[in-house]
Amino acid sequence: MSQPDPGDRPEQEPRSQWGAQPQWGAPPHGAQPQWGAQPQWGAPQYPGQSWGAPVDPRWPAGGPPPYGQPRYVAPPKPGIVPLRPLMFGEIMDGAFQTIRRNAKTMFGSALIVQAIIGALSGVAALGMLGIAQPPVGGFTSQSEAMRYLGPILGAFAGAMGISLLAMGLAAILQGVMAIPVARSALNRPTGFKQMWSLARSRIWPLVGLAALLLAGSLLFFVVLFLLAALILTGMGPAGLLLVLPLGLGAVVVSTWVYTKLMVAPAAVTIEEVGVFAGLRRSWTLTSRNWWRIFGITLLVGFMVGVIAQVIQIPVSLASGGLTAVFSPHPSAGQVTTTTVVLLVVSAVVGALVGAVGFAFQTSVSALIYMDLRMRRDGLDVELLRLLETGEDPDGVPGRSMARHTGTQSWPPMTGQGSPTG
Repeated sequence: MSQPDPGDRPEQEPRSQWGAQPQWGAPPHGAQPQWGAQPQWGAPQYPGQSWGAPVDPRWPAGGPPPYGQPRYVAPPKPGIVPLRPLMFGEIMDGAFQTIRRNAKTMFGSALIVQAIIGALSGVAALGMLGIAQPPVGGFTSQSEAMRYLGPILGAFAGAMGISLLAMGLAAILQGVMAIPVARSALNRPTGFKQMWSLARSRIWPLVGLAALLLAGSLLFFVVLFLLAALILTGMGPAGLLLVLPLGLGAVVVSTWVYTKLMVAPAAVTIEEVGVFAGLRRSWTLTSRNWWRIFGITLLVGFMVGVIAQVIQIPVSLASGGLTAVFSPHPSAGQVTTTTVVLLVVSAVVGALVGAVGFAFQTSVSALIYMDLRMRRDGLDVELLRLLETGEDPDGVPGRSMARHTGTQSWPPMTGQGSPTG
């Protein structure tokens, strides 16, 4: 059998230099890139697409989603916040937007309450001016001491009553002002008369809630005061070693309870539940979110306090400077007149600043309540439905959902333990 002639062998591929095979992505033999031109090797080839070719106009500007995945679509934002669980910046922006869109409703309501509190506080401060100075040598009889201490105790009781009244009115107004915040989420403005009309049926439950919160706070601090007095009476100065940690623990407990019950006024108003049901609702909604709510509330309170001081300090300095210029050596009557004028000016400025700060803090609390319901109850789904259907344009968003679901969380949290705060 004849062997094939070596000259008949098929030609083998020429081997690259140095005896190595061409590497993947290397330029094909004989094809060298040109200076200033785009290399044509090693580039991934997509169907119907090549380097340097124009983009297919059927593709979106940002390129097609990889492997056919759907493109992300942001939730709608018809009003002050997007209809999804909220972040800190969105809560802050939503609170500012609520006040801007409902300025007369929010600021007017807060200003009325602040004016009432400021007027009562001014009367109490003027009453303190009439209290005589204690005698230099001390009191000579018990009747003289009682004549001096009686007005002081009366002023102290009046100040305590004003503080309790302010806390009660704040709790009531916090529930009422949650209505324009909820309506603003769907870009529905709320007038002053409309807000109070929608909240009319919830006024007495809010009054009951405020009274219960005040009674609980007062009882807590009375018990704490009596306990501290008993410790100091029985142990003397050494009892301070127990009283100081006791006071610190009382502050921690009161802060924890306040945060847990912070959204109770909004729940009573929006969901139309009773006093105790509103407290339970707030306790449930704030579970597993205590630190987040506490951080937001603390930061907002700090911001409002700093801004209020920045505004009020120049007013006080200007008033004192004008007094020193126009009355460098005032008489007793001029001192009294100047003090009264300064109290009035301070009360007016304090009422204006306090109204803005209270409206902002109330808006933040209401948005925290809506955020918690979005996370636990699916309130964002209900708001989307109302947005698409335009149902109940003059009502309160979220109120009909609470009626149908009985304020139970949706979707049901099965397979989880009882929430803890």
